[in-house]
Order: sequence, then structure tokens, then C-alpha cells
Amino acid sequence: MIAFDREFEKEIKEAGNTLLNPPSSIDDLLTLLDKVENLLAYVEQEPSKSMQDALLPSVKALITNKLLRHAEMDVKVSVLSCLIEITRITAPNAPYKDEQMKEIFQLILAAFENMSHMSTRSYKKLVSILDTIAKVKLCLVMLDLKCDALVVEMFQSFLKIIRSNYQPAVLSAMETIMNLVIDESEDISLDLLSSLFANVYLF
Repeated sequence: MIAFDREFEKEIKEAGNTLLNPPSSIDDLLTLLDKVENLLAYVEQEPSKSMQDALLPSVKALITNKLLRHAEMDVKVSVLSCLIEITRITAPNAPYKDEQMKEIFQLILAAFENMSHMSTRSYKKLVSILDTIAKVKLCLVMLDLKCDALVVEMFQSFLKIIRSNYQPAVLSAMETIMNLVIDESEDISLDLLSSLFANVYLF
């Protein structure tokens, strides 16, 4: 078992080191990101010190401009999918500085707003991202970071999507996230209330 753990940690570390100098080919990069995401999915919360060390190359690589701000949407969504796994592993602690976490959430919201124009690949990954955010309550990190404007933007985006014909799994995850935010908010801002009331008349 220990030998397996060490081999697994080695594989994660090697994949992360490769991400630090990512391949120029989009197909090769997507394949690498899929591999990293699949490996991260097997890492449990509160990992050992040796596992934390193995994760460091991926943690560093995923937040670099060349990946996080990649021009190709499929790559960007794959990066966000890996970042959500990292955030799940470290929850309730955030893996990055406050401003970096805010940027990650902003990019996720921007991706949600473009769901209807996405490739099947990106769409499926975004559904998975939504599901993870709902299950692990990652949306509460936004409250901890005082991202009030971002929360309002998220609600507006979700309410717009809910009015469209999306998969039940998408609608259910969005509903769960909004309920979590409302339940855990000490004060609900006027902007958020306005968004909710404005949409009541549209349903």
C-alpha cells in the first residue's frame, strides 16, 4: 500500500512538472490536463505532507498565465476543472491567495455564461465543475473572500441559465449553490435581493 502511494505521488508530481512546461500542441495539452484532473480526482481531502509536496508542481502550474488565461476555451475549462479539484482537496482552506481565488471564480462564472456556445467537451467539464462546487460547498469560499459583487453576478448568471432548457443536473447544482449562499450569508446585500426579486417576475 505504501509503495502504491509513493508511486501515485510520483506520478502526480511528474504530471505537474510537465504542466510547468506545457506542450505547445493543443491536443497534447488537453490530454495532459485530463491526466492531471483524473489523478487529482483520486486525492482525498487533508492529504499527507508527502502528497502535498507531490501536488505543488500542479498547484503552481495551473495558476500561471499560460494556462489560466489560455486563448483556447477547451484548455481554459480543463484548467478550471483541475483547479476545482485542487480547491476541493484543500477545502476548507483556499489553495491560493485571495486575489487569485477571486480570479478563478471570475473565470468560472465567465465560462458558465458561455455554456450554450461551448463544445461538448467543455460543457461536460463545466457540469462536473458545478457539481463539485455544490457538493463540496466551494461557493462558500466566495463568502469568506467577501466577493459580494461576484456572488450577485453568479446569481444573475444562474437565474438566466435556469430560465433556459438545461439538463436537470445543471439546474439542480445551481439551485443547491444559491441555497447554500443564502443560508450561509450573514447579510444578504440589496443588490442580491434586487436580482432575486427582478427574476421572480420572469418565471
